[in-house]
Amino acid sequence: MTMDIRIINTIDDVSAAHWNELHDNRNPFVTYEFLSSLEREQCVGDDTGWEPRIIIAEQEDQPVGAIPMYLKYHSMGEFVFDWAWAGAYSRSGLDYYPKLVIAIPYTPVTGPRLLLADSPERNHIAEAMIDFALQYARDQEVSSMHWLFPNESDSQRLQRHGLLLRTDCQFHWKNAGYSSFDDFISRLSSHKRKKLKRERRYVEEQGIRCEVIEGDGIIPSHLDTFYEFYQSTFYKKGHIAPLTRGFFKALGKRLPRSVVLIFAYHDSQCVAGAFFMRGPDTLYGRYWGCKEEFHSLHFELCYYRAIDYCIAHGIKHLEAGAQGEHKLMRGFYPTQTRSLHWIAHPAFRRAIEDYLVHETHEIEFYMNQTEKHLPYKTGS
Repeated sequence: MTMDIRIINTIDDVSAAHWNELHDNRNPFVTYEFLSSLEREQCVGDDTGWEPRIIIAEQEDQPVGAIPMYLKYHSMGEFVFDWAWAGAYSRSGLDYYPKLVIAIPYTPVTGPRLLLADSPERNHIAEAMIDFALQYARDQEVSSMHWLFPNESDSQRLQRHGLLLRTDCQFHWKNAGYSSFDDFISRLSSHKRKKLKRERRYVEEQGIRCEVIEGDGIIPSHLDTFYEFYQSTFYKKGHIAPLTRGFFKALGKRLPRSVVLIFAYHDSQCVAGAFFMRGPDTLYGRYWGCKEEFHSLHFELCYYRAIDYCIAHGIKHLEAGAQGEHKLMRGFYPTQTRSLHWIAHPAFRRAIEDYLVHETHEIEFYMNQTEKHLPYKTGS
C-alpha cells in the first residue's frame, strides 16, 4: 500500500480522533488534546522558539504514523542540556540554531516519539518516518536533530539508524503494592522513616490543610489559582513562565480525567498548589508554586500527598520531574532517561560521540552510587 509522508505546521491539520488512534492512550502528553492546547494557547509557535514541524505518514489519506517535531531557535524547555554544544559551534563560527527537536515541549517525561497505528506494517512505517526525518534535517541544513526522552523501543530503533545515545538520570517512585503511606515508610530505615514523619508533622503543626481535586471536580477558578502559583515559581527565579493561563484551562476542559491538583490551605487561604497529570499506571508531577513559604510544604504536596494518591488509586509509578537528588532519601529510585542525537557536521559528531562515551560512564557510576543510598531497609 502506498504511503505518503509529509510535514504539517499544526497538529490541527489532523483530527483528534485520527491522532489519538496513533498511541495507546497511556501517556497524556502525546495526546492530541495536550499538543493542540500547546499550539492554541500560544505556548509553541510564533515567537516562542518552538515551531511545529510535525511529521505525518498517511495511507489512503488516513494517518498511520506521526512524529511530534519542532524547529528550535534555542535550547530552553528541553531538559536535555546542550548549551556546551551550542557554545562550541559558536566559537567555531558555525550556527547551532535552528535545530530540530522531537519532544513534548517543556515536558521531561519518557514516552513514545514514534506514534504508530496498530497495523502489521508498524515497523515499516516507523523506519520510513525516521528516514524521512533524517532526510528533512539534511534538506533544511540544520545543525542537528534531537529525540528527547524516547521510550526504550524507540531508542533502540533510532540507534540502529546511527543516532548517538545520551543518558541521564531522574528519580522515580515505585509502588510495591503498599496498602498505605505508613506501609510505605515502614520499609524505610529507622532514620529515614523518622525524617519523613517529622516533615509531615511540620506541615500539620503549621495548621496546613491539603486537598486533592481532580476530574470533574476541577473548575476554571481552581486553574486560575494554580496558575498564580505556577507563575510565581518562575518569577522568583527571574524567568517568564512559558505556559499560559489558557493552556492550563484547556487541559482542565479537554483532559479532565488526566489532571490532578493538590492544594494547601492556611487560615482558609489557598497558599500553595501542585499540578499533576496521570495515566493508567503513572502519576506525573509537573509544576508547583506557593504564595507563602512553609516548612516542608513542597515535600508534602509534591511527594508525600502524591505518594498517598498513587497508593489509594493503585498507580504503579510517580515521576516527579527532572533531577532532584533530594528525592532519593524520600524513596525515589534513580532511573535512566535517554535522548538520541543526529549531528550534521562530521567533526562535531566525532567530538560529541567521544564526549558521550565519557558522560555515559559518569552517569552509570552516579546511578550505581546513588542506589547505595536508597533509604529502604535491606530486603525491602
